[in-house]
Amino acid sequence: MDVIQAVIFGVVEGITEFLPISSTGHLMLTARYLGIAQTEFVKSFEIAIQSGAILAVVVLYWKVLLKDRKIWGKLLAAFLPTAVIGALLYRIIKGVLLDNSAVVLWALFLGGVLLILFEYLHREKEDAAATLSAISYPQALLIGLFQSFAVIPGVSRAAATIVGGLIIGLKRRTIVEFSFLLAVPTMGAAMTLDLLKSAPSFNKDQFFVLAVGFLVSFAVALVAIRFLLVFIKNHTFIPFGIYRILIAVIFWLKY
Repeated sequence: MDVIQAVIFGVVEGITEFLPISSTGHLMLTARYLGIAQTEFVKSFEIAIQSGAILAVVVLYWKVLLKDRKIWGKLLAAFLPTAVIGALLYRIIKGVLLDNSAVVLWALFLGGVLLILFEYLHREKEDAAATLSAISYPQALLIGLFQSFAVIPGVSRAAATIVGGLIIGLKRRTIVEFSFLLAVPTMGAAMTLDLLKSAPSFNKDQFFVLAVGFLVSFAVALVAIRFLLVFIKNHTFIPFGIYRILIAVIFWLKY
């Protein structure tokens, strides 16, 4: 992988991490489109550059993370299911699922269909939780259970948490922001676990390529987060569902 490819991956990661379209799935499809083999470094790169998007959340929400101490307890509760499942299935996730385009395409396609159906059926309740502080610990744990489905590449961590939050009675902006914050422990832990296992085998050039991807994903994610917060004011997630279906069909037909 060269620097130009790292920039492309950084842009893809920054755009897709917080949208309900699966960043991991898009990174895998990008590698396939560019003809980059899924080596151990590329798999680790795809996980590690997500830390750039995480930093964007920290920069935009640092006041919330510092002032609202209770939010950390709720984030921990939501993080636990994915932590347990991710640790137990780490070898399968990285060794099998992260090298399986068929899994990604089916997850994108079926996820798109479900997202569209959900939006047509969902009706927000008047008493839906409107603030992050209104989220209870049981609700946070349930959101975490929904998030755990995203260990499957293509499912989308953002889509799983957002849909889960809407189902259990949160307002759209509330669960979207909680999903942003939940990325910090979730993706931070995934990156740390992978780098502890893989980083010793990286050379200086690979670390430089990783740094480029990190910085680009950070810059692009800042824009993507602001875009999504504006978008959800007047739109549903149906356009993202349609996009997921289209991208899956295109890759099926062309590749």
